[in-house]
Amino acid sequence: MHRIAVIAGDGTGPEVVREGLKVVKAASKKFSIPLSFTEFDYGGARYLRTGETLPDGAVEELRSFSAIYLGAIGHPEVKPGILETGILLRLRFELDQYINLRPVKLYPNVETPLANKKPEDIDFVIVRENVEGLYIGAGGFLKKGTADEVAIQEMVYTRKSVERCVRYAFDLARKRGKMKKLTLCGKTNVLTFCQDLWWRTFQEVAKEYPDITADYAHVDATTMWMVKNPEWFDVIVTENMFGDIITDLGAMVQGGMGVAAGGNINPAGVSMFEPIGGSAPKYTGQNVINPVASILAGAMMLEQLGHPQAAAAVERSVVSVIGRMKSMAAGKMGFSTSEIGDMVAAGL
Repeated sequence: MHRIAVIAGDGTGPEVVREGLKVVKAASKKFSIPLSFTEFDYGGARYLRTGETLPDGAVEELRSFSAIYLGAIGHPEVKPGILETGILLRLRFELDQYINLRPVKLYPNVETPLANKKPEDIDFVIVRENVEGLYIGAGGFLKKGTADEVAIQEMVYTRKSVERCVRYAFDLARKRGKMKKLTLCGKTNVLTFCQDLWWRTFQEVAKEYPDITADYAHVDATTMWMVKNPEWFDVIVTENMFGDIITDLGAMVQGGMGVAAGGNINPAGVSMFEPIGGSAPKYTGQNVINPVASILAGAMMLEQLGHPQAAAAVERSVVSVIGRMKSMAAGKMGFSTSEIGDMVAAGL
């Protein structure tokens, strides 16, 4: 039995999770996958009510589940950073979800802002290191609030975390079997300490994968090529901050947040899957938000749980439904949120 922790979260999160669960349950029935679901109310509403982001014991309880299925975190009445740090980053760090996995794939009938690019041109994956770098919060202030104020934020990386991330990316390039190419995205000409560690580790691990082409691009060049020649990429591996930036660019390249799904992966532990888009509070309760990204996150979850056939079936059904939609934008899809979930589930 796969036990799934469901955190619907804020804004339109519960709406897209509802449709994602509808499809995941349909897939579990078709492919005889035993699943159970437990809901948790972590998010902005709980924080405003109780003053806590995650209660005592929450992380340990979530550690006992097979996976976490997340809607969205972000509430207009909560100061930015509180929920993100107290829930999302805390779960990533304490559950050691050291890989942020972001497929960038253009589906038929989805409009990309890139001129003359087609689905066969946009199909790559970004592997982002997810638990170190600038995000660990190392640093501080000196003379805060004065004219002489100093702010320090330190990028910290360990060989262990860099190597396991790089190795995961090489394995993925081999598993995909597409171009069998891995591009390290970095900034070795400026960030001479952490990036030197990434570069040396990448080169050393590459020797164990002679069948994979090891490539390199500076992060600024990577953003340029993602726009100009996305077909050059197969798998990209990068550090936390660079990954945070280029994954959002990837979402736009593939047609917008409505189709962008991601996973926070611990290959030996509990992973968390979510749509990339935020809570979109202005659309809450209107049944007009696009649930495709949430549904695709559910497919990623099925894949990680060891059910690739079910995941592929969900993706095929999504592609079929996308072919009937007018747009990926909220309120312009030609169908309601729940209708899209119904169609994808029926397509299984």
